[in-house]
Amino acid sequence: MRDFTSTFFNFDILREVWPLLAEGVWMTIALAVVSVPLAVFVGLLIALAQEARHPVLRCLIVGYVDVMRAIPPLVLLIFIFYGLPFLGLQLSEYPAAVLALVVNGSSYFAEIFRAGLESVPRGQREAARSTGLTWAQSMTYVVVPQGTRNVLPDLVSNTVELVKQTSIASAVALQELLRSAQIAQGLTYNPTPLIAAAVIYFVMFWPFVRLVSRLQYKTATA
Repeated sequence: MRDFTSTFFNFDILREVWPLLAEGVWMTIALAVVSVPLAVFVGLLIALAQEARHPVLRCLIVGYVDVMRAIPPLVLLIFIFYGLPFLGLQLSEYPAAVLALVVNGSSYFAEIFRAGLESVPRGQREAARSTGLTWAQSMTYVVVPQGTRNVLPDLVSNTVELVKQTSIASAVALQELLRSAQIAQGLTYNPTPLIAAAVIYFVMFWPFVRLVSRLQYKTATA
């Protein structure tokens, strides 16, 4: 038992590498704070653009959403970081990670928002327009708020998944939490930093997982 504890739960090593792990936590938060709002905003714009009746635009949007949902975010990040320089576009680690997360995440948010907008009865739109509101005003004040409320559990769940995906940034040596834990493990030759990273991820995400479950329960019983 003592060998097991000293191998996987060595608090002396944890104290030694904690500053490194703390830097990783802050980088993970920095990625999430930028990526999530941008992905939500772009996803909403895409969903609103799908309301357009122009067939070419709709086809382009559907193609974008399908392609970006089909490509793994890690592959997308590697292409952005290592492939775009051949086209003359060089991005550093942080912008490349943010771009990959936003592009991939927005495609999922777009589908969630689209389902939410479609769940709003057509009569609500017509009633809003009959009061003199423009299309933009009716979407802003009537359709989008109702549609967002209808898919709120899915939005929160996808937000949690997007924050989890910040770990892919370690593929381009960006020192987020997973990368910091890997570095710490290499320095100490002990898996305790990886165990600590897993615990930190759990502490960060468990409240949101419970929130999603509660929202889904309320939606099902409403």
